[in-house]
Amino acid sequence: MRRAPAPGLLLPPPSPLLLLLGFLVLDRGCTAQYSSDLCSWRGSGLTHESHRKDVEQVYLRCSEGTIEWMYPTGALIVNLRPNIISSSYKHWTVCIKPYKNSAGANIYLEKTGELKLLVQEGDHSPTSVYCFNFDQGGLFVEATPQQDISRKITGFQYELISKGMASDLHMISAPCRPCSDTEVLLAVCSSDFVVRGTIQSVINEEDQQDSVISININRIYRQKTRIFNSAEENGRWQGQIKTLLQCGVKPGEGDFLFTGSMHFGEVRLGCAPRFKDFQRMYKEAKDKGLNPCEIGPD
Repeated sequence: MRRAPAPGLLLPPPSPLLLLLGFLVLDRGCTAQYSSDLCSWRGSGLTHESHRKDVEQVYLRCSEGTIEWMYPTGALIVNLRPNIISSSYKHWTVCIKPYKNSAGANIYLEKTGELKLLVQEGDHSPTSVYCFNFDQGGLFVEATPQQDISRKITGFQYELISKGMASDLHMISAPCRPCSDTEVLLAVCSSDFVVRGTIQSVINEEDQQDSVISININRIYRQKTRIFNSAEENGRWQGQIKTLLQCGVKPGEGDFLFTGSMHFGEVRLGCAPRFKDFQRMYKEAKDKGLNPCEIGPD
């Protein structure tokens, strides 16, 4: 004989999101999908359209790459780790930059079954970057209900940044604030490029919310990749660096020390003191034996 439920024990049906998370906990390894190159992943929700609550696992072992999810249905768990054999990945910062036309899903931080909204569908500008630490959780990308999914693509770039990269963290936390002496000296040691030069022009790109700084370079101290090039007509080194439009950068006379990093395929400005100010702080630190690295003669 079937026993009737006791009064007061009836529970409301769980939400689809809770069902999704419950499925993830019970069947975490059954819908795994691996990236072909360990840096980027591209997939389609049409592969499981009949099972709209499927959760796919994506495993990436790279410092930067992309996620492209066409026709999003169900959800993705994106597992990001730097390509190092160490638990030090917990001391890295993860930053993601949604594609300009990314649509079809919300992006959450998931930790022990709890979700925190990171990027709402359609709620981002062309220059929006969202950063978090590994201990805050992992990426949970959930498709939103759609009448027609045929034109939806959820996509974003990601980068892993070591917390020891002072210029990167300065750019993330307060990109328009002048660097302190200590931040400048650390930026000289850790940036992707360090050059001495003058500002040729500043062009504001309103649609991208960026300012493009064209510089003439007098001395290259370091560039990890081919960021700056020699002009054929005069042999002088030149290049362009981007920073946020809100910083209000204007052309200024005299030499500057430009530092910065490559982020999401763009050259981004870090610390940029006047060169005479850098000379002062560098000499003071060197006299006290506190300069973190040598930059070489002028």
